[in-house]
Amino acid sequence: MTMAVGAALGRCATPGLVAALVGPLGAGKTQFVRGVARGLEVEDERLVSSPTFVLLQEYAGRLPIYHFDAYRLSAPEQFGSLGPEEYFDSDGVCLVEWADRVADYLPQDRVVVRFDVHGPTIRRLTLAASGPRSAGVLMLVRQAAHEFTAAS
Repeated sequence: MTMAVGAALGRCATPGLVAALVGPLGAGKTQFVRGVARGLEVEDERLVSSPTFVLLQEYAGRLPIYHFDAYRLSAPEQFGSLGPEEYFDSDGVCLVEWADRVADYLPQDRVVVRFDVHGPTIRRLTLAASGPRSAGVLMLVRQAAHEFTAAS
């Protein structure tokens, strides 16, 4: 289900979308990014991996994906030194794992995806928008989910 929600977000994503992924280790954040990659028509979403050691991975799809990981940063300023605003203002989609660690560097208008673990294979994802761009994308995701549910 984590991947399916990510794929829905990817299908509805617009240029400049920033998604802040927040949750504990092993909660499914990278799996969610694989789903977004699928929704954005990345040729092989299995190539998506956690950028923990390189901090940023880029993937080509319908829109470029910029996949950040702030897990190993010793200070939020290290994230700022990457020049994330250039990526945020680009024609791509930015996905930031461990976004709560670098929240001050993220744009105000973003989708926040919270991952709650309720068992070895049970996850609860909560998506929230904090601005007009992210709200528009989440409205499209909800419409797509409603259409999918109605057709089932």
